[in-house]
Amino acid sequence: MTDGAAEDLHDLDHHMAFPRLAGLTMSPDGSRLVTTVTTLDEKRTGYVTALWEVDPSGARAARRLTRSAAGEAGATFSASGDLWFTSCRPGETGESDDTALWRLPAEGGEATVVNRRPGGVSQVICARSADVTVVTAPLLPGATDEGQHAVLHAARTDGSVTAILHDSYPVRSWDHDLGPARSALFTVDEQESPEQPLPRTEDELPRRLRHVTEGLGSRFGGDVTLSPDGTRALISVHVPEPDADRRTALALVDLVSGERRMIADDPDHDHAPGPFSPDGRRAVVTVTRRPVPSRALEPRLHLLDLETGGLSPTADADLWLTAFDWLPDGSGVIAVADADGRGPLFRVDVTDGAVSQLTHDDATYSAAVVSPDGTAVLGVRSSYAHPSEVVRVELDEGSVTRLRNPVRRPELPGTLTEVETHAEDGVRVRAWLALPEGASPEDPAPLLLWIHGGPLSSWNQWSWRWNPWLMVARGYAVLLPDPALSTGYGQEFIQRGWNCWGEAPFTDLMAITDAAEARPDIDQTRTAAMGGSFGGYMANWVAGHTDRFSAIVTHASLWALDQFGPTTDASFFWRRQIDAAMEQNHSPHRFVEDIVTPMLVIHGDKDYRVPIGEGLRLWYELLEKSGLPADAEGNTVHRFLYFPQENHWILTPRHAKIWYEVVLGFLAEHVLGESRNLPAELGLTPPTQGD
Repeated sequence: MTDGAAEDLHDLDHHMAFPRLAGLTMSPDGSRLVTTVTTLDEKRTGYVTALWEVDPSGARAARRLTRSAAGEAGATFSASGDLWFTSCRPGETGESDDTALWRLPAEGGEATVVNRRPGGVSQVICARSADVTVVTAPLLPGATDEGQHAVLHAARTDGSVTAILHDSYPVRSWDHDLGPARSALFTVDEQESPEQPLPRTEDELPRRLRHVTEGLGSRFGGDVTLSPDGTRALISVHVPEPDADRRTALALVDLVSGERRMIADDPDHDHAPGPFSPDGRRAVVTVTRRPVPSRALEPRLHLLDLETGGLSPTADADLWLTAFDWLPDGSGVIAVADADGRGPLFRVDVTDGAVSQLTHDDATYSAAVVSPDGTAVLGVRSSYAHPSEVVRVELDEGSVTRLRNPVRRPELPGTLTEVETHAEDGVRVRAWLALPEGASPEDPAPLLLWIHGGPLSSWNQWSWRWNPWLMVARGYAVLLPDPALSTGYGQEFIQRGWNCWGEAPFTDLMAITDAAEARPDIDQTRTAAMGGSFGGYMANWVAGHTDRFSAIVTHASLWALDQFGPTTDASFFWRRQIDAAMEQNHSPHRFVEDIVTPMLVIHGDKDYRVPIGEGLRLWYELLEKSGLPADAEGNTVHRFLYFPQENHWILTPRHAKIWYEVVLGFLAEHVLGESRNLPAELGLTPPTQGD
């Protein structure tokens, strides 16, 4: 628990240190819930995660289960009630370089290491009704067993070799390089590996990993669900296509024999595995119509018969549903979907496809499990009024009770309301509006338009990285709109902006900004706009198409679409929705000469989703061609905040603080007409006494 509630969001150091909850797993008997809480490490230069137990009845206070400098993640219960997780914590001989597999016995005591291997373990999954555990872990392609993998891994490590020879696409993902090791699926067998002997105590028996996706290599997609009895796994498989494209299919793996068969594959759709039914005969999966420039993608829940491979739609609703868990009697599933700026839980009847909304709170659910008796759903929810917390939802009435969490709610520096208007084509457009305390007609607040990324997403849940309350605490009203392309408003709302980002998404943003500025508690003479990723694209587009804002902040932004398309980490995805006409007509770089607003450009060098070339080119062309170019002495009103070691997100605590300090200083200068001190760590000002 953190002290100093009054400083939660007024003080950046308090914000960076505030504990952050995520994830949920439940024991088979429903008596235990486990979540994770992330806090600053001892040096306050990074974050570490611990496991906490929450009482599903709400009677007992939450209690911490693990304590280590390395932290723990990926917790899941086995059928016998043991808690499995991953951690880099050292074992008896001090090894701690790679993420190992650990188990905390149901009866209590100390956690013991189950398997430690070169390259580590990525994910652990346990069957619900049998003591079967599988893991995903990286495997070098030249290895056929764990012993060969260890030899090859040592050769690369000892020789400091980082070179990778690729023979397929993609080669990068978000913030990390792919290869040479490839994700593989293993069962965890109860015997020691002869090629990998480990020190052990009487209670610590190392277990062997048995490879069950042999031959798939990089085609294994990494998504896995297990049958309740642990005999079968449903996995995603990437199917290569011409022109470096690929689709995603499903395969069913017999975990006893290793036999594998493709069970769902269609050139026009991608597939993602979902939970098995209680009887193990069916699974709810997501089938997504693949996008083309003229038509948006469209994910829909389907029921997959695991014997015949038959697929049938199972949700009659214009919602992008994701299934969390089955009801114990097999009659339906609990799912979540974005809906009107929220993300409620839904009950989906698998017999007739009827969809009914279960929760009606102003929140979005990121995890949910059904109690064994079928009376309640235990979930994790958040909203712009509070960060993630564990709750209990009664299935018969949908009432929600906040349980006794390990983390309190932070104190907000203002109030949350909604704004809506109609776009020029008559479509309703809505937004959250976070107002600072004291905003009134007598003292109207400056407005900050904050545009979300994605673009297929919604401003509907708390974000520690994109936190509007830090701006509200400094006196800004923050507008969080969902323009065309946003999820939660139906398929047609997405189609309005498809392959034409500079049209309806832009006009929607301007319409909702007009509606916010019409409020008497908003000062329309002091406004700014900002966004990251796709939001950065829109910020760049806004800069080239209006001079209504006093400042614009663009983070990790798309600038030249013909350059972005082939250099991003997943070109096949973007090539399916951006055609040559879009690249020509909707690329912000073509309008650089019309930019007359001071811009703060922010980019991380390790960003593979929006490569650094976008930021570098934007920065150069602002100084060379914009309506506010650098003068003869090289002076400019624009700024470029560059993070050599950060990626698409600025994650390290000190860099995240600098991000906010620089953004707030830039806004203060151009919106409020005030001068703010820049962070001393930037080295731009003389040190003060005591530095």
